[in-house]
Amino acid sequence: MGDATEWRPDVLGPGFDQLTLTIEDDDEGEVVATLVRHTAGASGEAAAFARRRWRWPWEREEEPERRPAASRCDVLFVHGWSDYFFNPELARFWSDAGARFYALDLRKYGRSLREWQTPGYMTDLAVYDEDIEAALGVITREGGPEASARPLILVGHSTGGLTLSLWAARNAGRAAALVLNSPWLEFQLSGIGRQAIQPMIGFRARLDPMGPLPNVDLGFYTRSVAKELDGEWEYDHAWRPDRGFRTHPAWLTAILAGHATVAAGIDVGAPVLTLVSARSVLQATWDDAMLTSDIVLVVDEIARQSLKLGPNVTVARIDGALHDVFLSREPARAAAYAAVTRWLEGYAPRS
Repeated sequence: MGDATEWRPDVLGPGFDQLTLTIEDDDEGEVVATLVRHTAGASGEAAAFARRRWRWPWEREEEPERRPAASRCDVLFVHGWSDYFFNPELARFWSDAGARFYALDLRKYGRSLREWQTPGYMTDLAVYDEDIEAALGVITREGGPEASARPLILVGHSTGGLTLSLWAARNAGRAAALVLNSPWLEFQLSGIGRQAIQPMIGFRARLDPMGPLPNVDLGFYTRSVAKELDGEWEYDHAWRPDRGFRTHPAWLTAILAGHATVAAGIDVGAPVLTLVSARSVLQATWDDAMLTSDIVLVVDEIARQSLKLGPNVTVARIDGALHDVFLSREPARAAAYAAVTRWLEGYAPRS
């Protein structure tokens, strides 16, 4: 488990490589995950060093420049449902903050999806422990002798935020910080709605685990993100379908179980920053307000459930943000990056 092939150029182009990680086979056959690393350009720490001026001995010493906020940290990003990593700007932000940036396309998503597989399908979120461990093994090996001293920052979007939160709670002390981008910590119908439908979904999962569930995605989120529509981003629509992957009872049962675990209270063992939009707009007809709102999750529920991840949680609400805060239009995106930078200055782990 976790055997890797060789690094090769990634679909994002220069500055990005990808590595296929072999995972144990499941009921659908061969399973892989894919690790992406950012390699282009000097890190923020190197750039800051290059700006320092040589001085004569009698010159007054200048104030030393502060190290970048995430200096000597490793960052591992995990995407959300019906998604994959395609945001080079996010990678550059973390590299400029002094970190080594990696992104993981989980099994049956994006670069890791094989034609015979059911996209995104799993029956227990803990199965992703294998993908995460395989990725961390590579990151550690690449870190060399000092790898054990490099703090790990986990960055997760939506379902990826739920997955990483549960992993961190099961692996106390391994993550030094979590940055969660609209993490899917609660069902859209709230905790009461989740408790009401959970027995019914669980019963159907036992009878027909891979039966199709109704598709409630009307394509509005794609409209707000895709460059050829009203958004700003280019990506592979086969890997990120316009109306999302088909969902199944066994998959939804696993998601609801994750929500219930968070609702009961967990401790991820590290400071948490949760980024959410200032508002949600959930409706069946298009409205231009959807270009500046979360139209996937209820942001008030996310903010509330985030406080159950441990004793040290910060919630930043970004005006004008989409569900994926870092795919928002530039003003909201800039505000989100500024919020992360401010938080890192206070909470970033130091090696």
